[in-house]
Amino acid sequence: MSIWRKLAIGGLGALLLAAALVFGLEAADRAYPPPLDRANVVSAEVLDADGQLLRAFATRDGRWRLKTDVADVDPQFVRMLVAYEDRRFYDHHGIDIFAFGRAAIQLIRSGHIVSGGSTLSMQVARLIEPRSGRSFAAKIIQIARAIQIERRLSKEQILDLYLTHAPYGGNLEGIRAASLAYFGKEPHRLTVAQSALLVALPQLPEKRRPDRNLAAAEAARRRVLQRVAVEKVVGSEESTRAELTAIPTRRMQLPAYAAHLAEAALRKEPKVEQHRTTLRRSIQQGLESVARDAAAKLNPKVSVAMVMADATTGEIVGEVGSSNYFDNVRSGWIDMTRVNRSPGSTLKPFIYGLAFEQGMISQETIIEDKPADFFGYRPKNFDMTYQGDVTVRQALQLSLNVPAVRLLDAVGPTRLLVRFRRAEVRPALPVNEMPGLAIGLGGVGITLKDLVQLYAGLANRSQPVRLGDGIQEKPGLIDAEPLLEPVAAWNVADILSGVIAPVGSIQRGIAYKTGTSYGYRDAWSVGYDGRYVLGVWVGRPDNGAVPGLAGYMSAAPILFQGFEKSGVPFTPMPPAPRGAVRIAQAQLPMSQRRFSLDANGLLSASAREQAPQIVYPPEGAHVELSDEGNGSMMPLILKLQGGRAPFRWLANGKPLADLSRNRISQWVPDGVGYSTLTVIDAAGRAATVNVFLQ
Repeated sequence: MSIWRKLAIGGLGALLLAAALVFGLEAADRAYPPPLDRANVVSAEVLDADGQLLRAFATRDGRWRLKTDVADVDPQFVRMLVAYEDRRFYDHHGIDIFAFGRAAIQLIRSGHIVSGGSTLSMQVARLIEPRSGRSFAAKIIQIARAIQIERRLSKEQILDLYLTHAPYGGNLEGIRAASLAYFGKEPHRLTVAQSALLVALPQLPEKRRPDRNLAAAEAARRRVLQRVAVEKVVGSEESTRAELTAIPTRRMQLPAYAAHLAEAALRKEPKVEQHRTTLRRSIQQGLESVARDAAAKLNPKVSVAMVMADATTGEIVGEVGSSNYFDNVRSGWIDMTRVNRSPGSTLKPFIYGLAFEQGMISQETIIEDKPADFFGYRPKNFDMTYQGDVTVRQALQLSLNVPAVRLLDAVGPTRLLVRFRRAEVRPALPVNEMPGLAIGLGGVGITLKDLVQLYAGLANRSQPVRLGDGIQEKPGLIDAEPLLEPVAAWNVADILSGVIAPVGSIQRGIAYKTGTSYGYRDAWSVGYDGRYVLGVWVGRPDNGAVPGLAGYMSAAPILFQGFEKSGVPFTPMPPAPRGAVRIAQAQLPMSQRRFSLDANGLLSASAREQAPQIVYPPEGAHVELSDEGNGSMMPLILKLQGGRAPFRWLANGKPLADLSRNRISQWVPDGVGYSTLTVIDAAGRAATVNVFLQ
């Protein structure tokens, strides 16, 4: 056999062997892929509306491992990491030959492994498939895994895995958990000193933990900053300055806000990695701080719950289920924003709103506050005293019980509950009982969240508002008639915004109402400005009595502190709707000067609203007009009685310029002869007279 034939056969054999080797490697690669699915096990996160972390949950093995992408990290940190750990990261395919050569020389000289020449890809392989010891076999497997990973993932995806899984001591894994624990912030913006420490820790995370071995942490950071490749990234001056920066010596707790809402989100979707809520973290922080500080001044078994919502969108922007989730004495694990409790006097504004809507009262209408018997039901005021005759404005501001029950008796308890359904709120009645007058004083069950939803309907005059649950249920406007007519809602807000702020609180211009349930079990306060609604509940989760607990003294100060500490800017109330003005008592029609009912429970004859009647000029009158000396006529005085303001006057079928709330108006005729004058009131009733002008 010739030499050429032998060479040909040998070459063919080599090619076949190489092909077999490649085929075998491909088969092995498919048969034993890298365990990338393990890399997907990360901590569940609950985020606010802007994507900020509210709370994270440890993995099943107790690790704080927050999913991290390159985009989540300061770019300079990434450059420093690559410069220190794997300078040729973007050029190799999992193995750095030059680094391995250096490691081999070190092994020959020292007789043991000094450095492994590991690339970032190899480190990722070790992180997702940990092996004990530093043996040659382990290194070979690590190399193979790195090559497999490089074949499957982009360089950015490999960095993502490293940033998520790199160990930082204890149960901290990944740069986000480390940055939050040591610096109290996300790694979006890091100083050079902070970046250098986070680059150094993963090599020996337990020995270099700054909270346990400060000297080792400082030395490791110094080595990073003095590496020539790193100096080229940050500059020598910045590197020197960073060496002088103090290293944090304690590990902080990761964010843990909105505990109850976070738990609810996890229960609803346990397999989801990130849960987005409608909360705002800055608002949530402020409200939790207020609730915690307020509870510290109260009975040890008393808790505080709060809900703040945006009345224009229905979004819950802050929610505190208890003053301390982990306080067993206060039963802190119970979310008191979702528990039915007696609302005390907090439903009174809606009673008054219905009475305003039906024309029964105005703000200056006189109403009696004295002992009364409603078929065996005898309501008493909170302080057991009576004020006698008061205006409706005073009755609501002082939260007098008897006037509220009088009005509820007139408008009807069922009508009140039906109106609540416009806002998709259904308070819980006592078992087997029909709606009764006790509803007005708290004889019904309602949650804090639903109470805030009702008040959001007051703040947003155009439509009722749905709050959702802060997680999945979408908030928004409800396609229904307004909770109250705009003028009625304005009257309620105008009265409530005049209630004096609690002692020591800043008068913010909010409209607010307080309430105390029977037996001093619940204290409430709900307030709103032109945009935000905040509700506060104070009490014992076990429904025990708390002597001295009262809405104005216990809950109202928390309400005002909540508005202040939440950081939401004050939003003025929207302008008064057309026809909404305060009317002096002397200007009220006879039907609205005093509220009273007859023996049949109907508005008494003196209080019933009469149709409008033109009293001047009277029907058929001949009126002599005067002129002002310049050829123009003097205005004719028009007077009426009865009717419901505002009024629209028409002369000869043409409306006068503006609506009027007064019963005395003026009209300048455009000539003499017969004229027809008509007035139409707010209820659509009309009166007409025919007069002769001369």
